[in-house]
Amino acid sequence: MARTFGAMTSPQHPSPADRSDADAVEAHACPKCEAQPGSPCRSRGGAVASAYHTRRFTRVPRLKKALRVPTPADRAPGRPWRPGTPPPAPVDPALPSADIRIGYARCSTLGQELDSQLDALAGHGIPRDKIFAEKISTRIRVRPKSEEALRTARVVKAHAPHCRVIFTAYEMKRLGRDAAELTALADHLTAHGLILEMLAGPLPGIYDPTGPGKLLFAFFAAMAETERENICESTLEGLDTAARKGKHGGRPPVVTDDMLRTVPRRRAGGESVERIQPDLIIPTGKRKGHNPSVASIYRALAEHAKREAYPEAVEQAHADFAASRTATVPEPRPDTPDRASL
Repeated sequence: MARTFGAMTSPQHPSPADRSDADAVEAHACPKCEAQPGSPCRSRGGAVASAYHTRRFTRVPRLKKALRVPTPADRAPGRPWRPGTPPPAPVDPALPSADIRIGYARCSTLGQELDSQLDALAGHGIPRDKIFAEKISTRIRVRPKSEEALRTARVVKAHAPHCRVIFTAYEMKRLGRDAAELTALADHLTAHGLILEMLAGPLPGIYDPTGPGKLLFAFFAAMAETERENICESTLEGLDTAARKGKHGGRPPVVTDDMLRTVPRRRAGGESVERIQPDLIIPTGKRKGHNPSVASIYRALAEHAKREAYPEAVEQAHADFAASRTATVPEPRPDTPDRASL
């Protein structure tokens, strides 16, 4: 049986006791700046106003005698004004309620398979046409199928506000890359009255990202980010170990060892790098068949000269040190008699 965390009250229908002053003011249109319900007031410069206009907040009975009602920080006062989400129409309590699930599955690479996630979502009662799946890395911030799934969930909620619309994923790491992205997703679900459900991972079950439960969501998001940092650290350690064994990854060099032998020989014969460059052909890689740039040749020659000079410098340093140890040290002078004794 799925566990439910957090209050199941829809965030778009807060009780009168929990309703903030900003929500109460934004339930009305502003007669001065013409901001529509659901949006903060705007200033003459087109930014979000730092406080609601008087003619607007006096429409709320408990705020009629207030001198000033500031705009909350989550409305971004001073930033460019954008229309908000209008408050939904009141829901008829007589309408039957139901749970509507929208599924989402994702894996990072083409070599991975989605069948296990799709089977789990389908086994949870979600039709295949309501499951959105894609193969895309979390490094890519804009994931088309994820956006489409959220958009579908918003449309369903708008047409059936009396139903619980549940955005279902197999596990948390399929939803985002780090704590900031997962927290933004929680804010998005909260703003549109959607509920999150995870079938596996550290916290399976239905999760409403409103109220105190949002802190729990942020905690597990931080855990996911820490796990990813550990994976990156292990990868870097593996690359460093491979480099010490002479195995270097990455793209093949543009200027090869053969070129580094040819260019100095021809330069010694009086030819310039600009004259030699058209005769050099890149043998492999993305620019196969092209000529390396003159800057790449000069850079490769400088690095090659450093590598060639390094062993000689080390050998010379060892020779100098050995010579200093074997050099004859002058003997100390014999003690002169003390003048006081004369």
